[in-house]
Amino acid sequence: MTFTLHDFEVFLLILVRITAFIYVAPFFSLRNVPQKVKVGFSLFFTLLLFQSVPGQFQYNGVIDYAALVISELMVGLIIGFFTNISYYILSFAGNVIDMEIGFSMVNQFDPLSNIQTTITSNYYTYVVMLMMLVTNLHHYIILAVVDTFKVIPLGGAVFSPNLYLLMINFIKEYFIIGFRIVLPVFAAMLIVNSILAILAKIAPQMNMFVIGLQLKVLVGLVILFLLAGFTSTVSGFIFEEMITMMKSAIEALS
Repeated sequence: MTFTLHDFEVFLLILVRITAFIYVAPFFSLRNVPQKVKVGFSLFFTLLLFQSVPGQFQYNGVIDYAALVISELMVGLIIGFFTNISYYILSFAGNVIDMEIGFSMVNQFDPLSNIQTTITSNYYTYVVMLMMLVTNLHHYIILAVVDTFKVIPLGGAVFSPNLYLLMINFIKEYFIIGFRIVLPVFAAMLIVNSILAILAKIAPQMNMFVIGLQLKVLVGLVILFLLAGFTSTVSGFIFEEMITMMKSAIEALS
């Protein structure tokens, strides 16, 4: 067995794309995943792909090869980023739900994402992530990364200026899917507010502010308890959007 300089160049390009993807991909990019695990998985994954990925590319000099390395880095980052942003839909939905219920004042710092989140946001995020592992969706993501080397060969990425259209399309789906998740709680809170408005006219001596806070919390918790059985539907929304965004990013770069 021989390992030439060209083989090392191919190995390095594969490693750059895989490592960039791992550091921004869903689940793999979490801060509680040790750095050694990320680096080791990237190296092991690259060793498996090295014998099957064709290394047919041309360059002239160190500058051209550096451009190829940067190109592969951007490919991994773009694919991983557009796959991972679907999780932010859960944060949006959780913030709206907690604002309707009255839990929005209970913000907490999430050390995994480095953002301020609410209770319901964390609940949906971790449940959907757990369902991703249970349903082996992370295996699908890994296989999709392997297939990117067939669609986007080494050094063959095309960075179209129309990539911003992917973000515009995601923003549209961001609000549509988010409000689908929020709709049951929003409808229940609308009914509660209507009842409180009627009571305020019938019995003006009652303090609707105090009653409304307690009633919204009680009704909101009941609705969330009933919606626990539909968590698989919420996961389906996120998984479909995740796969769609990943396919769109790969098509945009091919």
